[in-house]
Amino acid sequence: MVMTNNMNTATNNTNTATNTARTTVAAPRLNFAKAAPKAFKALIGFDAAARDGLDPALVELIQIRASLLNGCAYCLHMHTSDARKAGEDEARLHMVGVWREARTFFTEKEQAALALTESVTLVAQGGVPDDVYGEAARHFDESELARVLALIFTINTWNRIALSTAKVAGEDERVTH
Repeated sequence: MVMTNNMNTATNNTNTATNTARTTVAAPRLNFAKAAPKAFKALIGFDAAARDGLDPALVELIQIRASLLNGCAYCLHMHTSDARKAGEDEARLHMVGVWREARTFFTEKEQAALALTESVTLVAQGGVPDDVYGEAARHFDESELARVLALIFTINTWNRIALSTAKVAGEDERVTH
């Protein structure tokens, strides 16, 4: 009985420590754009080249799915807001995270892009399966497929920058005052 109480106390202390760590205000982190302007500018150029000629709705779906997978609230907020401004249907935005169970909301081409986004984003968990790549290649010509891949690469990089530098969801630095 004493052992159980000690284990419960230890568990409660661990939970309290974890919750405290999550709510503690972190020290300010660097502003990546200011600290590495050449790298930041290069990434902006890569991102622009990746999205060039792609359907803007598809671009946002890819960016939303990767941001969901990476747990990047900053980018998720930014890209769902961008999608809404571009006229994206609210119901589709709600279904991106469960697109496999909500296939009727997305075209086959969009589904292929979402599957590819998942595989590339989670590449360490098993690579990009041939069937996923093949389905994407069936819906996109070689140039489009290369740009879709480049877009997936860039959003994953943006997610990592936002998460590493503790960007706050809702604070869109693209907006100038």
